Amino acid sequence: MKGFKVAGRYAQSLLELSEEKKAIDAVLADMNALIDVANENRDFTAFLNNPIIKSDKKSAVLDKVFPSFQELTKKFVHLLTKNRREMLLPLIAEEYIAKVKAVRGIVPVTLTSAHKLDDKVKQSILDKLNKAVKGEIELNEKIDEDLIGGFVVRMGDTRIDASVAHQLNELKQRLTR
Repeated sequence: MKGFKVAGRYAQSLLELSEEKKAIDAVLADMNALIDVANENRDFTAFLNNPIIKSDKKSAVLDKVFPSFQELTKKFVHLLTKNRREMLLPLIAEEYIAKVKAVRGIVPVTLTSAHKLDDKVKQSILDKLNKAVKGEIELNEKIDEDLIGGFVVRMGDTRIDASVAHQLNELKQRLTR
């Protein structure tokens, strides 16, 4: 939990600095690239978490892995490695992206269903969400066959579970009391 707080603070600082330098989009692209590498390569995450590798070596490797990073991003990454906080880079990148979306009024929504929803049903769900949400919805669709039927919507801390599996679990809870 402490890592999330620290990552949020670093991300906020990076956001403020990138606003000041008018480089929000460039830093956003860098953070997306960093997350892509971290998600695709476990060795990269292990490298960041390895306390034996010295900071200057990590900085040199990060410069080779991300040669197209903006100067601001490079300086930020070097500062983190100098302060031995490089293991937080993926978390900071995620927090930065979330903060940029919040500033721009973009609300990430995950819609999970048992099967691919047809456009009419999806649009109906989105219309109801648009009434309840200020800002633009960024939809991420997932398929989870364990839901049996129905759907689950996630927006930040809010979860709307209209799945058959959830209804069966509730029925089971009521019957076993």
